[in-house]
Amino acid sequence: MDESQLLSAAAGSNADGRSSSRLAPLIIVGDGGHGRVVADNVRALESFRIIAVADDRFTNIACRDGVFHVHPGMVRELVEADHNTKVLIAIGDNRIRSSMVQRLGLPPERYASIVHPAACVSKHAYIGPGSVVMAGAVVNHGACIGAHVIINSGAVVEHDAEVGWFAHISPNSTLAGNVAAGEGAHIGIGASVIPSVRIGAWCVVGAGAAVIRDLPAGATAVGVPAKVIKQRDIIP
Repeated sequence: MDESQLLSAAAGSNADGRSSSRLAPLIIVGDGGHGRVVADNVRALESFRIIAVADDRFTNIACRDGVFHVHPGMVRELVEADHNTKVLIAIGDNRIRSSMVQRLGLPPERYASIVHPAACVSKHAYIGPGSVVMAGAVVNHGACIGAHVIINSGAVVEHDAEVGWFAHISPNSTLAGNVAAGEGAHIGIGASVIPSVRIGAWCVVGAGAAVIRDLPAGATAVGVPAKVIKQRDIIP
């Protein structure tokens, strides 16, 4: 498998030059567990065709089941080969996801946003570029989800809540109305945040925690009610 075949696929043709599916071409960056879950979400949506998966582990171009496996260093070239090609960074770690966005240097419009058909998202909510809303999640009226955010399976983001860039709202966690979760915040599995609480940038809220008061940027909080057990530099 060579680069010319890959670029042909990115431009909307099969290896023999024939036109391929009319579904929008998509490159997924990240081939870990989270990346594979995101790929399943993409296939359920039936709006995109995955033409390539990029990961630092892939040093040579390969094709498996019709999908190219490439190094992230090739992503810009693939995107430039077809203006319809979109990218989705499927890396669960918030800091690494943020770093990859900087590394790729793509404009926001080149990123896809994915909402699983089994998610419930208000038409009055906003989902930013590069974000994923997984099966069973709920995003209610007036909620604003920033770029490159993960709203994981069964998570609830209530009315007028705000979720900053690169945040991760884990499975079955709940942000009540008017909550603000800052950039890079990680809300652990099954955690709850009561109405109007502010979660600072790059905070970590432990699994099952109940947050009843504001948390400063860079804090790690656990328990019921949640208490800060660590404070760290917020530089991602």
